[in-house]
Amino acid sequence: MAFNLDRTIVPANDKEESVRFIARIFGFEYKGPWGHFAPLKVNDTLTLDVDNQEQFEGHHYAFLASNEEFDAILKRVMEEGVAYGSGPASQDDGTINHLHQGRGFSFHDTKVHSWEIITPTPISLTSHFWKNHPLSP
Repeated sequence: MAFNLDRTIVPANDKEESVRFIARIFGFEYKGPWGHFAPLKVNDTLTLDVDNQEQFEGHHYAFLASNEEFDAILKRVMEEGVAYGSGPASQDDGTINHLHQGRGFSFHDTKVHSWEIITPTPISLTSHFWKNHPLSP
């Protein structure tokens, strides 16, 4: 059995607003609350359990995407008028990065979390991690 992250809690001031924003931007289907969480299934192994909290620090969430997924997510970010930038430290410069022959960009959600989208790079594709990864060529 593979060792995978199953779920993580994403704190929010308004879990419904936050989960709907994330679902829209990433192109995921939000199926409604489950218990006190607003769960969002990312893939077969990861669920984001969005939950209301009064006080919390912003988190950084980084996702690896195919070129097609990257383009679709960037298009939705731009269509919604969400500020984005070339990395976590520059999330409003309106550019994407091309580090290591890949592409990446970051943006903030409706509150404080930072979301980063990157494509696989030749460097990452040679690592042990990528040898059996579904996005590996």
